[in-house]
Amino acid sequence: MSTKFQLKISLILLVLVSAVRVQGQTTDSVPVKAVYSEVRYKPIQYKALIVPAAFMAYGFSAPYIKPLKKLDDDTNYELREDHPRFGFHVDDYLRYAPIAAVYGLDLTGVKSKHNFVDRTAMLLLSTAIAGGSTFITKNITSRTRPNGLDNHSFPSGHSSMAFMAAEFMHQEYKDQSPWYSILGYSMAVTTATLRLYNGAHWFSDVVAGAGYGVLSTKISYWAYPFIKDKLFHNKANHTVLVPFHQEGHTGLTFVRKL
Repeated sequence: MSTKFQLKISLILLVLVSAVRVQGQTTDSVPVKAVYSEVRYKPIQYKALIVPAAFMAYGFSAPYIKPLKKLDDDTNYELREDHPRFGFHVDDYLRYAPIAAVYGLDLTGVKSKHNFVDRTAMLLLSTAIAGGSTFITKNITSRTRPNGLDNHSFPSGHSSMAFMAAEFMHQEYKDQSPWYSILGYSMAVTTATLRLYNGAHWFSDVVAGAGYGVLSTKISYWAYPFIKDKLFHNKANHTVLVPFHQEGHTGLTFVRKL
């Protein structure tokens, strides 16, 4: 089996795993009406963590398991050999596409699951978790990129952001149609693939990045209702949670009427 074929099979499996997860979670769902749902705390479903945890474990173990290390090396070698001048950097923007799609669809009347404030708060929390965890891991592992530019290869930040965004789209539209989820994950897989072609990451980097991204959003959607309930329980008429972005800083603030 050639390495090219292995790469194609690996990427196809990544798509299939995502699609199976989407279908499995939407089979029994009921289409939502054109109203927003209240965020409610639910105990975390550990089965939902298996796939992202497996992706992360793959990435961490790849440098130490010979067949996985060989797949990293051979994949990069053949991509460089076949596409030595490849430099298509749409991945810098495509990683945000599922997020833009969520807000765009909502504006056009295809209502997302949660209102603007709640969904934005969960998105910001997901971004903070994904960004913080990948930043820390990059500095701890110090894995050199295939192109040798720096030692921040593992995990792929672009892939983490792309899959975080795809899971965000999945969470907001999984009750509408599985095709929204499949679209989001397809954009994420494309982002990860372009990172390989651009020589910015090893295959195991993007697999781990996918795990980081999906897990970050899942944690956010589990934690945010709990946080909101503790902070604003029985205060719905007196408090407002507002996201902000000013002078390069993003966060959340709330106003309370005493």
